Amino acid sequence: MRLCIVKAGLLAQNKVITNKENSTNMKLVDSIKESYNELVHKVSWPTRKELVQSAVLVLVASLVLALIVWLIDLSFEKIMQLIYGLF
Repeated sequence: MRLCIVKAGLLAQNKVITNKENSTNMKLVDSIKESYNELVHKVSWPTRKELVQSAVLVLVASLVLALIVWLIDLSFEKIMQLIYGLF
C-alpha cells in the first residue's frame, strides 16, 4: 500500500515537471514565432537609398568630428611647446 502511494506521488510529480517543461518550451516557441512575425511583417526597413544616405551622413559627421579633435590636439601641442620653451 505504502509503495503504491509513493509510486503515485512520484508519477504525479513527474507529470507536473513534464507539464512545466512543455509549458516553458511552448512559451519559447511562441516567443520566437512572435519575434519572427514582428520582424517580417511589422518592422519598416529602410530602402537602399535611405540606407546609403544615412551611411554617408555618418561618414561625413565622423570625418568632421575627427578634424575638430585633430585641430584641438594640434593647438594643445603648440601651446605646450610654447610653455615648455619658456623654461
